[in-house]
Amino acid sequence: MTRGMGAGRWLLAVLAASVLPLAGCSEAVDPQKLTGVYRNDDGGQIELSADGTFSATRVTTGEGAGPVDLTGTWDYEDPGAGSDFVYLGIEDGGLDGVGGIQLYVDDQDTLYFRFDPDGPVTATFDRTD
Repeated sequence: MTRGMGAGRWLLAVLAASVLPLAGCSEAVDPQKLTGVYRNDDGGQIELSADGTFSATRVTTGEGAGPVDLTGTWDYEDPGAGSDFVYLGIEDGGLDGVGGIQLYVDDQDTLYFRFDPDGPVTATFDRTD
């Protein structure tokens, strides 16, 4: 029984050692450096301002939906184990009853929408400034 526990601890140590370097590979995001203008190939634009407000023009917020213009506030969220995202709190009663949406952070220069959390990326925005 002692031998099995020793092997189990060894395996756990090896797994832990292999996971730690992976955690360090992801680039840390500085929320203050997210401010700026991001555009996509479809003519959409998102501007994140240093005062915590945002404006979005010609962005598509759902599959099959047409482009819309939005304004409101933004806040960077780091859930730890999950994907980092910018929460866009939408003003003027929300978007069809939705008060906010998540804009995911790929790195300091790329943001994207994923309309289905388990699905593919549906719109990507690259920094322009």
